[in-house]
Amino acid sequence: MARISYNLENKEDLQALGATGWRRAMGLVPGQPNQGLVAELMETPARAADFDDSSWDKDVDIQERLSKGLTFAWYRIKVTIPAQVKGESISGRRVWFETNVDNYGEVYIDGKIDRNQGVITGNNTGKRLVVADPPTAGASHVIAVLVGNAPLGEPVGTIFMRYATLAFE
Repeated sequence: MARISYNLENKEDLQALGATGWRRAMGLVPGQPNQGLVAELMETPARAADFDDSSWDKDVDIQERLSKGLTFAWYRIKVTIPAQVKGESISGRRVWFETNVDNYGEVYIDGKIDRNQGVITGNNTGKRLVVADPPTAGASHVIAVLVGNAPLGEPVGTIFMRYATLAFE
């Protein structure tokens, strides 16, 4: 079976996946003082699949360069698996989320992180994570990506996502 992918920045591709675009909020814990940067933080609710991101910036450009120094942002999108992808059945396929962030990231699929595969370190380090295997037509999945500047002790540059793709293979 040939690989079929959707660009998660393209309006037509997003529409095929029932998605309206990316949402973004600044901070490790968006909406909290000091962007939620506190000692001994055990978790951030923005990773959860049922987190209310309705007040976040909508339909954002994931490639927009943000801030400098120690900076965090969350990007979230909800996609719905179609019965067919570009005219082909999803049967027998696996669904992958592919991305590249600058320069530290964590990817949560439906509120869960694969601690071996879901952590991104280093510039230009692409990541592929399974969203569904096997996929179910009509099932919705929330992809949440935390992006931060690194190294944490002396962060440089800005933060952004280079690309985001949903691939059916």
